[in-house]
Amino acid sequence: MNKTGVYSKVLKRIVFTIMVILLLTVLIPVTVGIYYFNKADFKCPNDSIYPEKYHVKSVGDSIKYIEYDLLHRNKYGLWEVYISGSPLERGTKYGVLTKDLLQYQENVFVEQIKEIIPSDFYFSFLHKLIAIFNWDMASYIPEEYRKEIYAISQSCSHEFDSFGTPYERQLNYHAAHDIGHTMQEYMLVGCSSFATWNENTSDSTLLIGRNFDFYVNDKFARNKIILFMEPEKGYKFVSVSWPGMMGVVSGMNDKGLTVTINAAKGAIPVTSAMPISLLVREILQNAKTIEEAYQIAQIHKTFVSESILIGSAIDRSAAIIEKTPSKTSLYKESDNEIICTNHFQSKEFMNDSYNIENINNSDSKYRYDRISELIRESIPLSPDKVATILRDRRGLNNKDIGLTNQKSINQSIAHHSVIFKPEELKIWVSTEPWQSGAFLCYDLKEIFDNPNRLVESNDKQLTIPADTLFLENDYQNILDYRKQFKKIRESINSGLAIPVQEIHSFIELNPNYYEVYNIIGDYYNEINDIRKAVEYWKKSLDCEIPSVYESNKIRNKIKDYDKE
Repeated sequence: MNKTGVYSKVLKRIVFTIMVILLLTVLIPVTVGIYYFNKADFKCPNDSIYPEKYHVKSVGDSIKYIEYDLLHRNKYGLWEVYISGSPLERGTKYGVLTKDLLQYQENVFVEQIKEIIPSDFYFSFLHKLIAIFNWDMASYIPEEYRKEIYAISQSCSHEFDSFGTPYERQLNYHAAHDIGHTMQEYMLVGCSSFATWNENTSDSTLLIGRNFDFYVNDKFARNKIILFMEPEKGYKFVSVSWPGMMGVVSGMNDKGLTVTINAAKGAIPVTSAMPISLLVREILQNAKTIEEAYQIAQIHKTFVSESILIGSAIDRSAAIIEKTPSKTSLYKESDNEIICTNHFQSKEFMNDSYNIENINNSDSKYRYDRISELIRESIPLSPDKVATILRDRRGLNNKDIGLTNQKSINQSIAHHSVIFKPEELKIWVSTEPWQSGAFLCYDLKEIFDNPNRLVESNDKQLTIPADTLFLENDYQNILDYRKQFKKIRESINSGLAIPVQEIHSFIELNPNYYEVYNIIGDYYNEINDIRKAVEYWKKSLDCEIPSVYESNKIRNKIKDYDKE
């Protein structure tokens, strides 16, 4: 599936999923829904917030700071944020420093919703649906994080108050990841990660790589935040995400504990609980070993299924916490590596029906096997070799499976890609485009020990260079392919003819990708040239298709028309 316009599908599916949850799992009168809407309690803090008391100073166009806390846009376009203090202080300063970014990020999100739901009435109805679904979510969120999010929300726009107060909206945004990955057939938050250590690495230390394949749209990924946090209680940490996100999807603390999340498949949730990103935040802030992380994970109830890859400098190894709404398991490998994609591996979940279906029908096991193959070829691993694996676009046995294929480790959709070296407290963060730009290295010990945050933070000597071969060759092909794909889709919807030469040029952009032939088949079907439609659908089946779901859709189209 092409993901250029996937966010629109996400929003449609979010609305559909919530409605299914309400109608099929509850099956009660509308009056009960009204009851829960009225009962919804976001536990808004009663604290008084005074953003105006913080005086922001600037250095040029790229640095804003409040005393020792700072917002800096580096030359690669990454935003580095340093925040300290109590929950209210952290949230208020974060909000004041990133106010423009917060409002831009929400505008991007709401614009997408309104493209799907232009009616103010239905827009308001969606708010009520979400409020019913999340009616008691706040009770699962620690007060510290609610205060922090509340303080941030004071710098948010009031333009969208019809969709909830700024605080309510920001709280709900922290559950968007969870709702997104219930759209199982799209695997919107499918990611790839791995850890390796001992003789598998060049210096025998623990090394971790991860791709966060969460594609919303280009605007959503434009402003990446590297957040350096010094909380009043708990460990200092770094997190990579987007403006306003106080939960953690990729991060490391100053004890060398790392966390990354990978979506797994499970039942559609019937109610909300603790957003997985906030659970991972609590782990990062309060755990220094794998066992401590596991104990925290067991305490909290979440409403989606997730794999959390934990790396530990103290343990000098890594493990995976596998979690569903009803059960939590810890998975370890006896070898010097562990790989995590989007299926469970522990004995507790191996035979789970959802997990078996996911292994058999999705691209998760394929990516797992490809990572394993590349690790074998790359031993002993170093940070630059890990970057090469994270950038890999080919299939098993180095097969060309087409650009942007979901079976690729690198699908050219990653919001970010990171590399951790926990025992040295170093983290490498990718720059645009996707994980193909340079990886910048940050030394947490140096950063947290240095009170002068106005100096350049990343270690230039340890920068991993950009993938110049990709940028010179395939990058433009991907952009052109996605542009042409959209044009063909619009032609199908509008009934406009496409010149044959344009079809041939489109194929040349990405000749080994199944979706190229699938959509051309759809076009010929639309203009009633059934012979050519079937011809191209069959060509699509000759390519590597990411899921059984997708291949069955194509086979069913052929079955409807093929008379041979």
